[in-house]
Amino acid sequence: MNTLLWSIGATVVVSLISLIGIVTLMIKKRILEKILLWLVGFSAGALIGGAFLHLIPEALKGSSQKNIFVYVLVGFSSFFILERFIKWHHCHKQDGKCEIHSFTYMNLIGDGLHNFIDGLIIVASFSINPGLGIATTLAVIAHEIPQEISDFGVLVYGGFSRARALTFNFLIALTSVFGALVGFFLLSIQDISQFLLSFTAGSFIYISASDLIPELHKESKIKKAVVSFAFFLLGALFMYLVRLIFE
Repeated sequence: MNTLLWSIGATVVVSLISLIGIVTLMIKKRILEKILLWLVGFSAGALIGGAFLHLIPEALKGSSQKNIFVYVLVGFSSFFILERFIKWHHCHKQDGKCEIHSFTYMNLIGDGLHNFIDGLIIVASFSINPGLGIATTLAVIAHEIPQEISDFGVLVYGGFSRARALTFNFLIALTSVFGALVGFFLLSIQDISQFLLSFTAGSFIYISASDLIPELHKESKIKKAVVSFAFFLLGALFMYLVRLIFE
């Protein structure tokens, strides 16, 4: 029961991140774009750190070690397919002018699926131990912040009012709570936690390497590129410190 309570609490916090879009109303566009790039760098490092410092090592402690890296590959490949064929793409431009995000409802559907999976992996992590659950939740939050800011921009650009965009973003974010509930009842399946942890590691690696890091490479100015890389390293270091504190 503690696993379920921890997981619901964590997914509610993650869901509340969706309301961060309201912050963008108080920040000048030029400053916001700079902050977003830093957040993207931090997020990329946190996801890589979460995969290699938390999820994969913990999955390797399970009984079916020989399949762990197969599951990682499945997670990586699954997100490639989702992005390529379902147009699930995390755009990080505040103006929302990303071709793959042109259809706002497709963006909401993709976010709903994404958040549902977040709920599954959060409950799987807490089922191992609270430390891993907290680390995984923090990695998810690190990625959610720039994503939710950009998604808010996408919805507004697509014709939603600001109030409606915030409302829809929050309702879709709540699917992570549903994912946690479903995941809790799946925990009785043998080795499901090892699969979900490994699958999540693969998805974290894909999102970081294929989605976020390419955004950092778009920065042509050396000084800004170095700062962005520093935030990438900071994100990875943050996950290392989380490991030292909670595990």
